[in-house]
Amino acid sequence: MQASIQMPGTPELDYLLRLADTCLISGQRLGEWCGHGPILEEDIALSNMALDLIGQARALLTLAGQRSGQICGKGFDEDQLAFLRDEGAYRNPTLAELPRGDFAFTILRNLVLSTWLKLIWERLRDSSNAELAAIAGKALKEARYHQQHAADWAVRLGDGTEESRRRCEAALEQIAPYLAELFEDDAVDAAAQAVGLGPAWSSLREPWLAEMREVLSEAGLTLPESTKFRSTGKVGRHSEHMGYLLAEMQYLQRAYPGGAW
Repeated sequence: MQASIQMPGTPELDYLLRLADTCLISGQRLGEWCGHGPILEEDIALSNMALDLIGQARALLTLAGQRSGQICGKGFDEDQLAFLRDEGAYRNPTLAELPRGDFAFTILRNLVLSTWLKLIWERLRDSSNAELAAIAGKALKEARYHQQHAADWAVRLGDGTEESRRRCEAALEQIAPYLAELFEDDAVDAAAQAVGLGPAWSSLREPWLAEMREVLSEAGLTLPESTKFRSTGKVGRHSEHMGYLLAEMQYLQRAYPGGAW
């Protein structure tokens, strides 16, 4: 069984991993719809969006692995970082790792995360790290499509049947407690902002709210009020769902180290 790797902890690397892991774990969850979509077109669309997110994660993990080598003298490749970290070393917000749920939950989570990703990619085009800025330029185009796809479906479902609306409202209630984590700052954000690497996550809150409310208003839906609960995935304290997800995601790499097709 392949042993875990230990990623050095620096604010720069944590900032990159938070974004990379958000894309990686979101892509993993979306990939679970392959062969299970409600219609063939959506089966393909969700799978393609999963591939977009995995591609973004690959680019970010490659950058993080290279920076680890430059900072600490020990670099890693994208596969090592994707498959060989322990659960506590992943830095994605908890929302990304929640089970896929029904189609309404998937659509509304995609709307939340794609809107958030679109906003951060827009700002990262001006990153002091030229490679990160280049990744952002390509990823932004994909995030815009993901957001539009989710928004179209949110309106269609929210303004659809009584059942589709009920499922959307239930999905929003399930999502709401995890939203605060997307907009909370800490020392990692402060360090990234200080050197121009990227924005503090709190700066995304108001534009995100504005875009979300516009879509939800058209759908006849309302974003639930925030709660006192705080999820902590981005500092490595995950929900009970993360371990099961990683067990499936990491099995092949762990069981057959260095395996190749």
